Amino acid sequence: MRIKKSLLTILLFLFGYVARAQDPIFTQSFFVQETLNPAFSGFEDNGRTHLGLLHRTQWPNLDLKINTQYFFWNKSIEYGSGQGFGFGLSGLRHHESFTNYSHHQINANYAHRVNLNGGWYFRPAVEVGAGFKDFRFSSLTLADQININTGTVSSTSVDPLALNNDNVFFLDISSGIVFEKEEHNGIAYWFGASVKHLNRPNISFVQGENLPLDIFYSLHATYRFPFLNDYSIMMTTNYMQQGEYNRLDLGAMFQVNQFLAAITAVSNLNGSSSNSHLLTSVNAFFGLEYTDFRFGVSYDFNTSQIGRTNGVYELSVTYLSRCRSCTTQRGRKR
Repeated sequence: MRIKKSLLTILLFLFGYVARAQDPIFTQSFFVQETLNPAFSGFEDNGRTHLGLLHRTQWPNLDLKINTQYFFWNKSIEYGSGQGFGFGLSGLRHHESFTNYSHHQINANYAHRVNLNGGWYFRPAVEVGAGFKDFRFSSLTLADQININTGTVSSTSVDPLALNNDNVFFLDISSGIVFEKEEHNGIAYWFGASVKHLNRPNISFVQGENLPLDIFYSLHATYRFPFLNDYSIMMTTNYMQQGEYNRLDLGAMFQVNQFLAAITAVSNLNGSSSNSHLLTSVNAFFGLEYTDFRFGVSYDFNTSQIGRTNGVYELSVTYLSRCRSCTTQRGRKR
């Protein structure tokens, strides 16, 4: 059994290596847009602090269960005439249960706010991070370590796979922009773009080889408007591409008093194979705002034929400090 698991791990590593280079995507990124673009650092303005934690579990019914956590903290600073900036930190932890593969990363970001007049603002941003990927090759048992005659297992191997790195450290640089139209009569909208992994960091576990991480592109837009006077609807769209893989999300979030509900359709436009589905999942979200906190839960209903996976679910909690410089207290933009 131990040998079988080792062989399966090696095969999964060899054939799934490219897929493992893809960035984790969060279902709730439609309102926690810090996961997509560093230009949303300090986006709430007026000296407010915004922080939160997301937990994602994918395919809990399979041995390939994946857990991902994301943390962010950012704050805005004002210095007059509609000018300002935001800065913050974010952290990511990603772990695959079957292979023991893990990815940890921490980022620092800065976003400047430029007043373009007419109610428009431009927010360019940069993000610098340090990443750490671990595959635990030292836990593998290779063929030449096993002595069938004696039933013993040697601690050393001459197999080239034994020379692989147990972990990889890398520097990661990203950037983004957002154009925002100031809210008027309850209507607000913004659109942006981000480019992650500009420096194409080498993430190869094999010594002497170079496997540059694919650049991650994202285009996103949000339109928010009032509904039945005191309520609101937020329409969102987000296109992402990394290497040969792409994804388009279309969604809407409804807010009624302190309650929120959203639905998002996820599509695969290109299709990586003849068996690919255009619509890959339909995602539902429910949230509750209590004082300065927002609690959320989402579930992805799989529409492909991957099998019984029990879907994907996410839990989130975010905090937004009160606006001390506002003449009237306003709610969240997102």
